[in-house]
Amino acid sequence: MSARDTVTVRVPGSTSNCGAGFDTLGLGLSIYNRVTLKRTVGPAAVAQRPEDKRAQAMVDETAALFFARTGRTPSGFLYRIEGEVPPARGLGSSVTVIAGILAGLDALHGTALTRHQLVSAATRLEGHPDNASAGILGGFCVSRCDPATGDYVDTVRISVPSELVFVVASPSGETLTKESRGVLPPQLPYFDAVKSINSAAYFTAALATGDFEKLRHAVGDFMHEPYRLPKIAGAAASIAAGIKAGAYTGWLSGSGSSVLCVSAQKHSEAVMSAMRDAFCRGASGCEVRILTADNNGLRLD
Repeated sequence: MSARDTVTVRVPGSTSNCGAGFDTLGLGLSIYNRVTLKRTVGPAAVAQRPEDKRAQAMVDETAALFFARTGRTPSGFLYRIEGEVPPARGLGSSVTVIAGILAGLDALHGTALTRHQLVSAATRLEGHPDNASAGILGGFCVSRCDPATGDYVDTVRISVPSELVFVVASPSGETLTKESRGVLPPQLPYFDAVKSINSAAYFTAALATGDFEKLRHAVGDFMHEPYRLPKIAGAAASIAAGIKAGAYTGWLSGSGSSVLCVSAQKHSEAVMSAMRDAFCRGASGCEVRILTADNNGLRLD
């Protein structure tokens, strides 16, 4: 792979957990951020226009890992992040930045990293592979890490047809993953874990076989949603309203604050309207999108 001087990487947003598949299930969505990198002199990453401190810290950490893993001498670059994925809303915005920087530096330096290596590096930074695999590989991803080390092992990836849509309602308030993880209990009742495993396995099988009618009411999580959903005004009501309007099922997207319902195309407008009305009654305002699955993952423009 020859090196480039400038590159733009388009990375899809994603939804993770998909109900009970905590830190395991992820799905690429048709909403995108673009990360542009350009070679420059000096050792540091510099934003081409003002970025927030969280983004700069993420870029610096990602670049440091890239150079450590590839054995290349650190070098500077200009970067710009733009697109549609809202930050801290449970739609994989951090992975769009991390994956964009990793793939961009790979292109600038001609290191020819595989997608497996990109997911492995992104997982190391994220701490879990659900969004990392979905954003880089696309499709519905079931990912595995080594239980002893936490290192990324592999992903089973399934393409999702466009007949299935994902209606996402995002309130104006941000939810940081680190803070959201802080509300989770250190232990779970045994049978709560059993019920969650049952739901995650059944949901995965229904999606994998394409028997979408079996998705109806398939999601039931007892691991994280009971602790997170009540803290987001209107979130639980929005999911319930979407299902009542015809959606198959729904869940808290990642750690929130967005919620998502899975629907057939023919019901999508009714589901969107119901979710918006329910969420906006409980929150200060929200943005609603009808998305399809992204089955391609990141790409270089």
